[in-house]
Amino acid sequence: MSLDFLDDFVKQTKTDSLKTKNYPKELSNLKLRVSFGQGTLSKIPWVQVVAPDIATSNGYYPVYLFYKEENKLILSYGIGEGFEGDSWKSEIHSSKQRIDEFIDKPYRYGNSYVCKHYVPIVNGEEVQYLRDEKEVSKEQMTEELNSLVDYYKECMDIDLKDETSVISTGLFYMEQQLEDFIIRNWKETELGKKYDLIHEEGELISQQYHTDIGRIDILAKDKKDGCYVVIELKRNQTSDDTIGQVTRYMGWIKKNLGDSDVKGIIVAGKYDEKLDYAQEMTPNIEVFLYQVDFKLNEYKR
Repeated sequence: MSLDFLDDFVKQTKTDSLKTKNYPKELSNLKLRVSFGQGTLSKIPWVQVVAPDIATSNGYYPVYLFYKEENKLILSYGIGEGFEGDSWKSEIHSSKQRIDEFIDKPYRYGNSYVCKHYVPIVNGEEVQYLRDEKEVSKEQMTEELNSLVDYYKECMDIDLKDETSVISTGLFYMEQQLEDFIIRNWKETELGKKYDLIHEEGELISQQYHTDIGRIDILAKDKKDGCYVVIELKRNQTSDDTIGQVTRYMGWIKKNLGDSDVKGIIVAGKYDEKLDYAQEMTPNIEVFLYQVDFKLNEYKR
């Protein structure tokens, strides 16, 4: 495995480019995802190695996090900011240093753990990596990444075999992937035609928006009037629970962000009578239905 992609990644962080299409899509039979920000440059661009069906916000995975202001590249036991289950193994939580212990008041991702750290030095087309002021060879860095990836596969195998685990019971179901799909394809969705995602200093803050009463699946803004839009996905819960959740978050937005015209949207797999009656009394809540379309095409040489 070549780490050329990491050199390209570090060099690109010195530019204004957000393009990622030239990066490999896979590494060691896992997905490789790269992000420099959405719309505007991120303070902490990243390279993530993840199982195919794991969502960025609701999973755990190996990830390079580049803290640009501190010039520190961290190979991390990454944990999604919206992930609420058991991540990695208990030995990691008890023996490894959290990023918010390694970096003073990190902008994001402080709950992830440090595996290895580097100080990248860019000299023209060459990138040198230092640790404790000593150069780290590409061979050693490759070994360190491979070791973490192998450990991740071991952890994931345990999770997938445990039928009660968060991964087995939730993250691999189609509905649990919907949130990430909507975010990634926002401009192509009906939602993206009417509403904008919210960014703050180059970081997307719409997904898993934090409030002191919980996390909103997606918080957006109306393109026409700038009002907030609370978007909740109806997963394995009742219609009553979903309606209550949406109205509760709308109340929080009204009180804490001062938007009395806040709207609500429920994204569901099917429409039921309870949602229909609830909409009679809550006209500022819409319902969107999603469809999954699978196609098989014969491979022809």
